[in-house]
Amino acid sequence: MWERTLQDLIRGLRANKKEESKFIAQAVDEIRKEIRSKDMELKAGAVLKLTYLEMLGHDMTWASFHVVEVMSSPKYHLKTIGYLAATQSFGAETDVLMLTTNLLKKDLASSPADVAVSVNGLSHFIAPDLARDLSGDLVAMLNHSRPHVRKRAVIAVYRMLAKYPQASPYALTRLKDKLEDSDIGVVSATANAMCELVRHNPNDYLSLAPQLFHLLTTSSNNWMLIKLVKIFGFLSPHEPRLVRKLQPPITELISTTPAISLLYECVHTCIVGGMLESASGHALAETCVTKLAAFLGDLDQNLKYIALLAMVKIVPSHPHLVARYQDMILASVNDQDVSIRIRALDLLTAMASQDNIQSIVQQLLSHLVHPDAVVQTSATQSLNASLSGTTEVSLSPSKSTAYRLTLAQRILAICSQDTYSNVIDFHWYLSVLVDLAYVAGVSVGADIRDQLVDVVGRVRAVRRRAVELMVSLLSDESFIFKARDEGSCAEVLWAAAWVCGEHCGELAEPRKLIPFLIKQSVLDLAPETIAVYLQAVLKVFGVWTAELSQNWDDDSLPKVKEIVEEVIEALQTFVSSPDIEVQERAANALQLFTFIRADLLSYRPHPGSSSAFSEDPAYPKSLLLVRPLFTAYDLNPVNPLAQTAIPSPDDVDLDAWIVPPPAPEASQLVEKAIQENEHVPKRRKKGKGKAVNSTSSRAQGEDVTPVETSEERARREQARAERLERQRDDPFYIPVDKPARGPAAEDIDSIPVVHLDDMPAMSQVPSPTPRLPSLLRAPAEDTYASTGYTIDRDGEMPTDVKASPSTAVSRRPSSALTSVSKNGFAMPPAASFQEYVAEDEASKPRTPGPVKVTRVKRSGAKKRTVEAANGGAAAA
Repeated sequence: MWERTLQDLIRGLRANKKEESKFIAQAVDEIRKEIRSKDMELKAGAVLKLTYLEMLGHDMTWASFHVVEVMSSPKYHLKTIGYLAATQSFGAETDVLMLTTNLLKKDLASSPADVAVSVNGLSHFIAPDLARDLSGDLVAMLNHSRPHVRKRAVIAVYRMLAKYPQASPYALTRLKDKLEDSDIGVVSATANAMCELVRHNPNDYLSLAPQLFHLLTTSSNNWMLIKLVKIFGFLSPHEPRLVRKLQPPITELISTTPAISLLYECVHTCIVGGMLESASGHALAETCVTKLAAFLGDLDQNLKYIALLAMVKIVPSHPHLVARYQDMILASVNDQDVSIRIRALDLLTAMASQDNIQSIVQQLLSHLVHPDAVVQTSATQSLNASLSGTTEVSLSPSKSTAYRLTLAQRILAICSQDTYSNVIDFHWYLSVLVDLAYVAGVSVGADIRDQLVDVVGRVRAVRRRAVELMVSLLSDESFIFKARDEGSCAEVLWAAAWVCGEHCGELAEPRKLIPFLIKQSVLDLAPETIAVYLQAVLKVFGVWTAELSQNWDDDSLPKVKEIVEEVIEALQTFVSSPDIEVQERAANALQLFTFIRADLLSYRPHPGSSSAFSEDPAYPKSLLLVRPLFTAYDLNPVNPLAQTAIPSPDDVDLDAWIVPPPAPEASQLVEKAIQENEHVPKRRKKGKGKAVNSTSSRAQGEDVTPVETSEERARREQARAERLERQRDDPFYIPVDKPARGPAAEDIDSIPVVHLDDMPAMSQVPSPTPRLPSLLRAPAEDTYASTGYTIDRDGEMPTDVKASPSTAVSRRPSSALTSVSKNGFAMPPAASFQEYVAEDEASKPRTPGPVKVTRVKRSGAKKRTVEAANGGAAAA
């Protein structure tokens, strides 16, 4: 009978590429027959073919027992096939591993060839049970007479310790002795195993420092030196004396070694081991940076990557050394390899400071301004083009959307790091944010929006410049048109409208901004942006009319009427928006402007009305209607930890019930029984209404109506009325039965009557005769190159509350807060009439007294008087 060999199987696979599945199925059927043969040669050949198919992804776990049979063969060439198949297919879940324990013990005590094969295989498929049973045999192999067996035993002992750590006390002693072995291969294998063991528990291996240091200074094997340097990188943080001891040999290795991998490990060890932060570490750091900088100009991309990766780790301790090579690092941002560009961005982010942030940001922005055309090429086309050298493939750094997103996010991260600690010119940074919104081409509008609002809120000195930039954004029709495209920064318009509305006192010409906030193209924006637009319209209009009232003349009335008509016409469109937030704001604004229009139409100029004794002002009163709605109180930014700084009162138990749940009373139990009985139909027995004995009635199977006394009927009616009253006031109750009894019409007499006895009459309020202060800043001789900015980094914190030890929050003192008013971000003073103060109450607190509310019921019940102070009403 002719059997197919492994070579025949491989030839058949290559010849049957179109019907590979059919050929493999046929081959597996043949293997199943061959593997059950009693001929060990035939069985080993079948296992070998099955191992090859397993490498192609086919399952061979069904043949695990036959693999063990081949492993037990006394012939060496068959045993190697069995161990090869075991290393390929066995795992911790294999159930036949328990059958190999005695086999492995036998092979470990056999000839050196069998020992080498068994140790190699055991290193791959060792399991916790095998590690426990064979730990003694493996440790004994460390003293084998053959060096190649000892080298394999070192690796097997490491794998055994990973599965069975309980063997560490007696295994590590033998393993440490192998550092002084006569064979360099055994020493190198031991150093490799020690590098992995030290990583998990460095303190247990500090005693090996002298032996390891001797190997570091005497060995010439680069691979073993890499492992030794790694070991010292793990040990140095736990033993400070090693830092001073290791500096001379590490410096010599960095200066002399031609091996790049060893150089990188030396630099990494200097960083993680704290060698660069010591007193004599400056010279070592300069050596490392100089060596790495030479790789930045190398043609080898791997060297560039390693140099950038190592410099990122040196920057935190020695930024001035890395800053010398800023031009070379910026040049790496133009590299064709995207991994090198990302590492260069990491390095630029880490090395940014007040001295170089503007040059770095401008250089990064330049990659977004004029992106090259995107060339769509497949991997095969790119490879063929690079091999042939005939076609140059364009790999523009700025063409990738993912890279542009990363680049834009890095620009924002560099500038906002540590609450804008690197930014010294916030006028410049506002311009950067606006430029980035135009050239980003990716969805970073939400991040730009948040930073615009944050900067304007923290830095008061840039609000006027911010308003000017935001007006230019709102008036740019092309930007709104691009906001419809995917990847646009349309969220910036939200910030623009919010800044112009919140700080509209900085506007030079508020009237010119209103048409841009109500134009039809605004309807294409997101609903949350439209809502902010509508709110900004009210604020800007209020500031403009308040300022206009101070310089009122007859020519001003047509201007106000024209703007009011435009706003009303636009708001009628916004009212029909499908978004509920836009609807509500538009409807509220429409009612206000309708009232203003009615007041303007009824206004008649009064000659001489500007006299100090005139009762009416010379301008329509509705001009001052809107602005006090938004400027009555200052809304300051609050520190996120402000609430934790307020201690809990000692007499308040936060775990106690504010309103205790009602206790189950007898009336509630009766009510529940009544509710259950209400759904049962009651039938009366035919007859003259004679009382029937309940016992006899139940015996006859008849329903009897219980006799209810007058007290029970009154109690039932009271419980029912209480239940219906609770259900009527309960917002979570959905009635399913018949509606509650009650009057269909409104009870007019139940409306509370409020007596405002203590309030003065409106006729006694004096009219504002003096001119109001100017609300707008004159266009100034303001230079935007100012370098002194006051930044509120903390926000508002409670000042009158002493924090308890348990809730006290450490607050960093900020010199910026000392130059800000006590209200933090104080708004400009509101333009309204003079505040009324009674003469006899000038020295008293201006908090109004309690208001008496009298409720009169229609049925003539007792009157209830409820006194509610303003503070309590606000809390409610």
